[in-house]
Amino acid sequence: MERYDLVVVGTGAGGGGAATRCAKAGWRVAIIDDEPYGGTCLLRGCDPKKVLVGVSELVDGYRRMSREGLTADNARLDWPALMRFKRTFTEPVPRQQETSYQKLGIATYHGGGRFTGPDRFLADGKELESKFFVVASGARPAPLGIPGEEHVKTSTDFLELDAIPRRIALIGAGYIAFEFAHIAARAGASVTMFGRGRPLKQFDADLVNRLVEHTRGLNIDVRLDAPVAAVERTGSEFHVKSGNATPPGADFEAADLVIHGAGRIPRTSELDLGRANVETDKRGAIEVNEWLQSVSNPKVYAAGDAVASPGALPLTPVGGHQSVIVASNLLHGNHRKPDYRGVSSVVFTTPPLAAVGLTEEAAKAQGLKVRVKSEDTRSWFSNRRVRETAAMYKTIVEEGTNRILGAHLLGPHADEVINLFAIAVRNNLTASDLAHMIYAYPTSGSDIAYMV
Repeated sequence: MERYDLVVVGTGAGGGGAATRCAKAGWRVAIIDDEPYGGTCLLRGCDPKKVLVGVSELVDGYRRMSREGLTADNARLDWPALMRFKRTFTEPVPRQQETSYQKLGIATYHGGGRFTGPDRFLADGKELESKFFVVASGARPAPLGIPGEEHVKTSTDFLELDAIPRRIALIGAGYIAFEFAHIAARAGASVTMFGRGRPLKQFDADLVNRLVEHTRGLNIDVRLDAPVAAVERTGSEFHVKSGNATPPGADFEAADLVIHGAGRIPRTSELDLGRANVETDKRGAIEVNEWLQSVSNPKVYAAGDAVASPGALPLTPVGGHQSVIVASNLLHGNHRKPDYRGVSSVVFTTPPLAAVGLTEEAAKAQGLKVRVKSEDTRSWFSNRRVRETAAMYKTIVEEGTNRILGAHLLGPHADEVINLFAIAVRNNLTASDLAHMIYAYPTSGSDIAYMV
């Protein structure tokens, strides 16, 4: 029996920070992961995806500017070379992460693990007893529940492709599907997306509609009312059957690769949380109190995708924030609560779609009196100079207080500019505060003064 002060399950943003902080405070800590150390964002998500997006953006920029002074040879995306470049970011991570933990005296374990009691966990064939646990085990693709699901590849598989297939079908119309569609199309693939109604529901509907229109303009076949009924393999290709046909599945789209982009669920089912008396919601997320502590077992805390919290977006920065809160509560007793105000979110298409705070729809549903300002900005200098036609914004300002309640951006550098609006939302700044700033010019940030 190995005894610890803290056992952390997961080495991503939600778990690693808590383990590190407690170890530095002198606690005896162990950390466990059945995947390579580093978590989804560093290895299978945000970072490698953004490497691919960066090259995709350059290809798109060439396409836009090829008649406006850019005379280089025809730009194309060399997928094998791009993947080699991507791996220079991901391959060193597991060893670097594990070494950094070990230097702090953190015991590192590999392989699947599970709870055997309220204060015990089985890992690497060893039973660990601990005063506290942090479950930050991440997420996995949600079950599709369709015939032929075994033929569908994951986002992790896409990010490890050695060659880009000629025809790709994406199940879903969320972050993953839109981002991968934009990358794959610019790499020369023929792409079809199968959605289930309105896409990207957490973003402003008007800007999403504009992004969908732009995406279709890239020759990506976006089908928004086409739930997938089945995937069949026929020889060397796959047939993706849509459930809205008559009869269901009567028509199909042929593809060389089918990717799951239809949402993720907490990766907790294999942890035997019931044996630790840890309650979960129907998705498998841990029910926590305001301190991110299990409501049914005070020895267990949760962070990242494992947390059942309607106010927390399933984003890496949120998991990192929760990790800090959990560590503070472990070290000093429950005294800090997570603060989810001003959390921005981005869909890394080209151009990106970004949002922070309330949508117009949500503000009105709450009965707030708001001033909504919106405009197509393709003619603005910051967009016209790079010939970007998919550009739009919408800002939500509270009447009376003049506070910025929400901002929604589509266009070049939206992923950076949204952080300025996030500061405003988190700190209750007003439209006047932003309008009277002296910005560097000409920059996309300087456009803020005209958006409020």
